[in-house]
Amino acid sequence: MYPPHLVAPMKADLVNAGFQELLSSSDVDNFMANQKGTSLVVINSVCGCAAGTCRPGVKLALQRTEAKPDSLVTVFAGVDTDATQQMRSYIPFPPSSPAIAIFKDGEIAHFIERHHIEGRSAEMIAMHLSAALEEIVGEEA
Repeated sequence: MYPPHLVAPMKADLVNAGFQELLSSSDVDNFMANQKGTSLVVINSVCGCAAGTCRPGVKLALQRTEAKPDSLVTVFAGVDTDATQQMRSYIPFPPSSPAIAIFKDGEIAHFIERHHIEGRSAEMIAMHLSAALEEIVGEEA
């Protein structure tokens, strides 16, 4: 566990961009039970690639694309462990943080694992995420 004062700015980075924090396993279950349309889920973390490329890439993608998800949520690995573990139970991929998931009507539609984030620029992540959102969210239009 990381000290709350250490991670507060890292959490605020996404919350200030419109993301809802899911802090407990019941928060995650309630969200998933009621998830309709498309949802963008960021599994946040304290690592350098989360700060340097993941969060900036996500925010850049959301600024650029017209294909906006219906909801934005985040869990924080290493901090909100129950919430993170529960969110991972809905994702049929090995645990990864940071990571980005797109759900459509409660089903995973796209997943960007840590190895797709590490070593890539925020611009590259934004392009990848924008393309995925345009394909998935664009289907609803």
